[in-house]
Amino acid sequence: MENKIRCAWAEAGDEKYIAYHDNEWGKPVHDDQTHYEFLVLESFQSGLSWKTILNKRDNFRKAFADFDYKKVAKFTEDKVQELLQNQGIVRNQLKIRAAINNAQRFQEVRQEFGSFDSYIWSFTNNKVIIGHWKNKSEVPATTDLSDRVAKDLKKRGFKFLGSTTVYAYLQATGIINDHTTDCFCYKNE
Repeated sequence: MENKIRCAWAEAGDEKYIAYHDNEWGKPVHDDQTHYEFLVLESFQSGLSWKTILNKRDNFRKAFADFDYKKVAKFTEDKVQELLQNQGIVRNQLKIRAAINNAQRFQEVRQEFGSFDSYIWSFTNNKVIIGHWKNKSEVPATTDLSDRVAKDLKKRGFKFLGSTTVYAYLQATGIINDHTTDCFCYKNE
């Protein structure tokens, strides 16, 4: 990889981790399937390292029908049991069931708002929130925004999406851009 200044959390990673930082993290997402993908990945990450999830991402993609929320919403008990045997993913029954439940709730939000994208971006009036953090230690784990979104998602029946997980999701999907001020991605925004 080129010698660029990046957020400190990315510097400790391998090429896949750095590529994720450089090409995805903090970049605004407007595709519903990608929104669902990050909801799934972030909820499975809870209690684990992001590197673990990133290394299993392709396995998650295969296991969860390319993150097609319409297909995942129809997963049966047999599919849950199959996923519990899949060594390529995190085999947590509650998280697997939450991913299926959340696909169903995701579709309800799409019905109400036209798209999940319209719903989630409405919390910021369709504007990216840019953090102005000098270093990793300044970046919060939650904010009033993540609290509001998590509360609304919970009210709508979503599971495994507390404020900390939601904050990570908002960062991943570029609704919040928390690249540190010395990072080359911050300067490009």
